[in-house]
Amino acid sequence: MTHPLISHFQMLAEYNFLANQKLYAACALLSEDERQQIRPAFFKSIHATLNHIMVGDRIWMTRFQGLEIPSSGLNAILYENFLELRQVREAEDRKIKAFFANLDENFLTQTLQYRNNAGNIHNDPVELLITHFFNHQTHHRGQIHDMLTQTSVKPPSLDMHRILRPDPL
Repeated sequence: MTHPLISHFQMLAEYNFLANQKLYAACALLSEDERQQIRPAFFKSIHATLNHIMVGDRIWMTRFQGLEIPSSGLNAILYENFLELRQVREAEDRKIKAFFANLDENFLTQTLQYRNNAGNIHNDPVELLITHFFNHQTHHRGQIHDMLTQTSVKPPSLDMHRILRPDPL
């Protein structure tokens, strides 16, 4: 019998892929100034928050692969150019989907030791860390969704049941 979380995590990887496509399509309608505008948000702008999601994804995917990644800082701007960031996002999401498509159920029973950005060593169950990985993305997409409400661009629906099973029309 296959571990029940494998199909669940594969569904979340698909949702992540599709939600990011929708969010980036909406953000592409903004001017560069609007994406960079300082707003009342933790990472201060839409562009910086998009970069933060990429930072987090790279950290966790590297850890899931048993590697270490040097800290760039959680607020690092990896890509100044939105078009480049969008292309890299799409590539990263394909890597995420491929990783979870080949998820080994033995991996889910393991504990992962890692050093966080503050330099502290942690040992956490992989199941918990993968759940955090997907929750982290959703959390920050929600912040971007809120920042989009402060613009003239209508935020897209990011409801999982709508994205994964759209209503036929």
